[in-house]
Amino acid sequence: MSFRTRLLLFFVLIVIVPMLAAGLAVFRLISESETGKANARLAAAQTAAQGLYREYVDDASSALKRVEPGIAEALRDRDSARAKKRSEALARTAGLTRLTVTRGGKTVIDIGRRGAIASASRELVVSSGKSVGRMQVSTVTASSYARRLGRLIMLDVIVRRGPRTLAASGPLLRGEQLPEVGGTIGQGANEHRVASFEAPDFGGGDLRIAVVSDSEAVSAKIGSGRLVAIGALVAFLLIACALGFAVSRSLQGQIGSFLDAARSLGRGDFKTRVPTEGGDDFAALGDEFNKMSYQLEMRLKELGQERERLETAIRRVGDTFASNLDRAALLETLVQTAVDVGASCGRASIRNDEAEASEERAQAGNVCPFEDVLARAEEQAMEKRAPAEVTVEGRSALAIPLRPPEEDSRLLGLISVARGDPGFTAGERDLFKYLAGQAAVAAENVELHELLHRQALTDELTGLFNHRHFQEVITGAVAQARRFDQPIGLIMLDLDHFKQINDTYGHQQGDVVLREVARVPRDISREIDEPARYGGEEMAVALLQTDLEGAFNLAERIRLSIAGLEIVRLDGRGTLRVTASVGVAALPETATDKDSLMAAADGALYRAKARGRNRTERADKIPGD
Repeated sequence: MSFRTRLLLFFVLIVIVPMLAAGLAVFRLISESETGKANARLAAAQTAAQGLYREYVDDASSALKRVEPGIAEALRDRDSARAKKRSEALARTAGLTRLTVTRGGKTVIDIGRRGAIASASRELVVSSGKSVGRMQVSTVTASSYARRLGRLIMLDVIVRRGPRTLAASGPLLRGEQLPEVGGTIGQGANEHRVASFEAPDFGGGDLRIAVVSDSEAVSAKIGSGRLVAIGALVAFLLIACALGFAVSRSLQGQIGSFLDAARSLGRGDFKTRVPTEGGDDFAALGDEFNKMSYQLEMRLKELGQERERLETAIRRVGDTFASNLDRAALLETLVQTAVDVGASCGRASIRNDEAEASEERAQAGNVCPFEDVLARAEEQAMEKRAPAEVTVEGRSALAIPLRPPEEDSRLLGLISVARGDPGFTAGERDLFKYLAGQAAVAAENVELHELLHRQALTDELTGLFNHRHFQEVITGAVAQARRFDQPIGLIMLDLDHFKQINDTYGHQQGDVVLREVARVPRDISREIDEPARYGGEEMAVALLQTDLEGAFNLAERIRLSIAGLEIVRLDGRGTLRVTASVGVAALPETATDKDSLMAAADGALYRAKARGRNRTERADKIPGD
């Protein structure tokens, strides 16, 4: 059998037969594609239905936030008429379609339309903290929801409560049994695709919401797609036969030697040269192969030299990490250097053993295609506290914990890099580990620097700013307030009878009291405010851009919160309660400079103590203000 005959037979086996098989596969793919598109559209419609439903639930939740305490108080007093009247007022002002209140499993108030859906609920709690009932509200009816959703998805919508249809945007399937999730059901001569989901209803019941599409349009698209595929396959087969016959005539003679040389190149022997004879396309192709092999040989040498230079530069960069106190710059340099070594993307973070969330994070390259494999490698590295490499579907990721070289040292952070095939080599892994080790030393230096900085500014016992830092802050804040004509408030508070606590329960119990009380101004104050321990049991809060009235309101909140504390006694015999006297002053209402501001607040504080303690006093306003 001649080479040409064998080539023709080979062509038939690898082109004609597979094309016929491919034709059958294409028919199936067309059917599955159109069906998949229909299912995808239905799924998207279902997602839109769920999203719209959640939107109305959120509207109902927002309306619940405006519930006045009078309803709960009326229910507590068993005043049904007053509770219903206030509920009707709430329904009108909040635009509710239905409002119900249940108590002890019994509905005591039911206002609005029974066709309301997408409800939200909350407990009605009186000032003592006791629940007196549960309110459930809705802002939309089933018919309004169905009309709006139908316009959005251009499909029919059905909303049912049990066997009863509350609303439908079209005439389809009013009497059909809806599937629990999705499927195909028939009605007469037509079939319909249905996707549905359950949603909570008033009184703890369930709704079923379904979107419906017609299957007839899908069948028509499948038929037209198959006709196009048949035409394309026939044309391709004719062209392939003609080209195959022409190519088979040109492959005599040169193919053997050319194939041997090409195989040598494929094995990495770039010194091999393809023989070139004549002036046809094969000869030209052989010349290009020879040029390519020479260029690849030279490029490999250059890459080896570049790799040596890069490793030297990387090690120099790594040596600088240990002295860098800029956390953000450290992370950016680390991850960018790691990516430059031989990765498509990477990210780094400063973490600790107690929390997964990072304080600082940096990334380089597009991490989106590698998100899954990066997450897996990072998870394994965090669990094992050791480098971890993961390969998933042709993507490799390497994650290395940042930790000092000492044994049993704690985890400071994590660096991870990823790329496609091939995976990371042993040399690259060693280089990444070296970078991570140097970065860990730098991260530890940053942490020690920040710790020392915090200790210089904060009071060790309470965690508030210390007196020296407070004086610096109030001096700068007063200067800024006077420059830009802005108000500044000052709160001074002192615990009542604190000496008795120390004398009666001991100084350790007094320290516990100070720590618990210090949490109150720290938690209640805004981010721009400056709570500090002024001295002993006295504390202060500088309130930027706050006038006298605003400072007084915040001081009252702090005072009431302190009075409500229940502090556990160290001897295990119950709890302690403490109170505080508070003085409030503001610039320019009660003072003109820093010293007069602090003096005014301090005077108001002592006036609060003189008038019975556990109270807040404003400083006297400057005459003429």
